[in-house]
Amino acid sequence: MSVLLGTFGLAAALPASAKGERCYDYDPGKNVYWGDLHVHTAYSMDAYMFDARLTPRDAYRFAKGAEVKLAPLDEKGRGTVPYQLDRPLDFAAVTDHSEALGGVLICTDPKSPGYDSPTCKQYRSPLKRGSVADTATDIHDRIESLRSEPLCGADWATCRAALASGWQEIQEAAAQADDKAPACTFTTFVAYEHTNTPNLTKIHRNVIFRNEKVPAFPITAADEPDPLKLWQRLEQECKQGVPGCDVLAIPHNPNLSNGHIFTIEYPEGATLDDQRRYASLRARMEPVTEMVQIKGESECRAGLWKVMGADEDCGFEKIRGHEKTVDCQTGTGEGALGGQGCESRLDFARYALIEGLREAERIGVNPYAFGQIGSTDIHTGTPGAVEEWKTETFDGRMRSPGYNLGGLAAIWAEENTREALFEGLRRREVYATSGPRMEVRLFGGWDLPADLCTSGQLVETGYAKGVPMGGDLPPQPADAAKGGPAPRFVVSALRDTGTPAHPGNALQRIQIVKGWADADGTFHQQVVDVVGRKDNGASVDTQTCEPKGPGESQLCTVWTDPDFDPGKRAVYYARVFENPSCRFSTYACNARKGADRPAMCDDPAYPKTVQERAWTSPIWYSPKVAVAQPAGAAPAAGATKTP
Repeated sequence: MSVLLGTFGLAAALPASAKGERCYDYDPGKNVYWGDLHVHTAYSMDAYMFDARLTPRDAYRFAKGAEVKLAPLDEKGRGTVPYQLDRPLDFAAVTDHSEALGGVLICTDPKSPGYDSPTCKQYRSPLKRGSVADTATDIHDRIESLRSEPLCGADWATCRAALASGWQEIQEAAAQADDKAPACTFTTFVAYEHTNTPNLTKIHRNVIFRNEKVPAFPITAADEPDPLKLWQRLEQECKQGVPGCDVLAIPHNPNLSNGHIFTIEYPEGATLDDQRRYASLRARMEPVTEMVQIKGESECRAGLWKVMGADEDCGFEKIRGHEKTVDCQTGTGEGALGGQGCESRLDFARYALIEGLREAERIGVNPYAFGQIGSTDIHTGTPGAVEEWKTETFDGRMRSPGYNLGGLAAIWAEENTREALFEGLRRREVYATSGPRMEVRLFGGWDLPADLCTSGQLVETGYAKGVPMGGDLPPQPADAAKGGPAPRFVVSALRDTGTPAHPGNALQRIQIVKGWADADGTFHQQVVDVVGRKDNGASVDTQTCEPKGPGESQLCTVWTDPDFDPGKRAVYYARVFENPSCRFSTYACNARKGADRPAMCDDPAYPKTVQERAWTSPIWYSPKVAVAQPAGAAPAAGATKTP
């Protein structure tokens, strides 16, 4: 229900929050909002090379429900294929690559003095088609040329001026699309991608600003590739340098980082207090990780070094699932974007969460206490384009079995405003899905009622007697050492209702995933089916894509950890499964006949079906009251790995 604290007619031009009003759908028990925080348009150097022509303004129009036109392009360089979301999003952020933004705008604007330069002509020429490594190298070389002296000038002034213009346009596009009236139908964030790709290793982050108060320039990977220095500069140039500015960073694709994104590093000579400050800075700056998107799911993988416990559902949408990789073990590698280099357990969010427990045990601060979201990483300027049955944009993502349509971010917040959504991200009350919009709640506590699912008070009691996803369990009751309570969790899920033309799929089951570490660096995972059944008899007809068999509209249960060890740190999250459905590649193949049907349609490497799913943010248990995150400057530069 709406709670209006001001007079609408007197201040309609101001945002609802600025007027002291609430959005019409304000709910102190929180609503779930759906969005995409990883979107590329023609402003991104790689997207333009793949015929993206939509601008940031176009992307926001699309996210709000407008029709756009995509490649193939006509003779005037305009899209020819109409495309529209079945359901608009609630929020979005355009996150164009910042590193070559100036060069892209110079090379794609016919009015620019550099448009006809050799660099720009090469940039606009067709890409080389060969192996994955050859194509990746060609793209990389073109991107580097956009930051070169021949185009930018010896002092880089030409490209910096173009960067300033592009950054301003990104801000204006976000401001224009943000719904500032009390209806609060759509929210935008000013954002960009920090794209560090040393030796074809993906160490990328999206930088999301709380509001319109942002630095004059994005801090790019060309300016500052080191993550510690990036966080320090964001604190200095945003939080300290611009009144009202606030910011967070969201790492993505650890599955292509060759172990780098979540390997714990501290500056050489850092004291224990220095390490705590660094870990604290990371935890503040990166409260959320994007763990599913077009380039694969980064939850977990079977058979990794010193990971104990089975999980037969870890094979979902693996970008490197068909490569023969070696295990990095305690090291790191390079070249994952080109299909090369080792694979680490720290390429996956679940094991990074467990690594965080291990580090918290050592220094008292957990640098990897992050929530989990999905997004698309779409490079066509179409946020939230995850409907499996839409075939308009599939061809580019059928080039490898590891590519999929990406996921969505779900945020629990009181209302759909920048402030409320940003706070939802910061407190980690968020979850990821592989595309569907199932509604998922997770609460943890010591004395949650066993009948919570049928009480009619799940949300109220969950907040009153426990913590939501993203939270830390409070200290154990005093009698826990005498055989007192183990932590109890309530998890509920409502199916995605979909639309009349495309109803959502039924739910199958919910799992609780638990992780912990031994002192010797062994990681443990335990996966428990807590409600529903994998063998429920559901299936899908892969010719018609009609679902078959039983399923659930909602699932809910209260679960107590039967193996709880009060002396050991642990992390818990929920995973929700739908019944099987057709994968996007199956829809695409079914729509193509004869010569139009690509050979991959008969390749067994491409699954015919998929089980869409959701992953909540975790809830953490510590045997002691958590060490407060220390304030102060991060340690000095230089780098060394912890043992």
